[in-house]
Amino acid sequence: MARRRDAVCDAGHPPMAGRSGADYHRRVMDMTPPADAGNPPPFEIVPGDPARGIVLTCDHAENCLPARYGTLGLGPEALARHIAWDPGARAVTLALAGRLGAPAVLSRFSRLLIDPNRGRDDPTLVMRISDRAPIPGNLAVDETERAARIARYYAPYDDAIARTIDGALATGTVPAIVAIHSFTPVWRGRGRPWQVGVLWDADPRLAVPLIDALRSPGDLVVGDNEPYDGALAGDALYRHATRRGLPHALVELRQDLIADDAGVEDWTDRLAAILTALDDRPGIREIRHFGSRTGPVSPI
Repeated sequence: MARRRDAVCDAGHPPMAGRSGADYHRRVMDMTPPADAGNPPPFEIVPGDPARGIVLTCDHAENCLPARYGTLGLGPEALARHIAWDPGARAVTLALAGRLGAPAVLSRFSRLLIDPNRGRDDPTLVMRISDRAPIPGNLAVDETERAARIARYYAPYDDAIARTIDGALATGTVPAIVAIHSFTPVWRGRGRPWQVGVLWDADPRLAVPLIDALRSPGDLVVGDNEPYDGALAGDALYRHATRRGLPHALVELRQDLIADDAGVEDWTDRLAAILTALDDRPGIREIRHFGSRTGPVSPI
């Protein structure tokens, strides 16, 4: 029977893909900062070829909480839910990095501590209530604590992505940025029909052909900016791709489809083949600014 991927992170990593994930985990530690007592480092970097032309990110990879925060007042059942992380996304990211030979940057803290896929001024940066569940440890967060979480967790992860992209650009290659996320199959009592969604803002270079390629076999319901809209000012792709003029897309995988090794392998196969085929599309290796549907953008 295939192993499920629903373990709560407490110390170390939750389960990951067997063959590719395990191989890459041994290499990750060469570039990941050491943990201090009881606290995971804020990010991990999977080394890969910086000239490969792809940088993978995983903003909600784990449900880990530093020791100083305990469980934010939540039980293990709540921390295993999608409110704390994107189940399966880390396993797919590691396996895809291994398959493509591409670098990847993954968060190592729960989105409930602070959400690295939000802008610094976003009111949901530190969630007090998520999917109708109050987060006791966040109810009294003030500006001082918010700034501390940015400095300790959000900023180091953000800087790690920027450095990885800089490393790719230094080779003379313009990388495509691919963010891996996952979504719950049922939201507030309603089933979601999509197996996968591709979120994007205004730059179509990667997202549109990715959607077309996923739809082409005819066996998937593919969301185009579903189940969420990809135009979010200040989110991770806005900061690192929209402002830089880099091609990008956010891939949302339905969590029940990547809950075991077989599902992770299937989606790794699909995505690796498609992303490899899109390597040579016109304009994919150029810096081009398309702006944002959210309003004016200050390019980097």
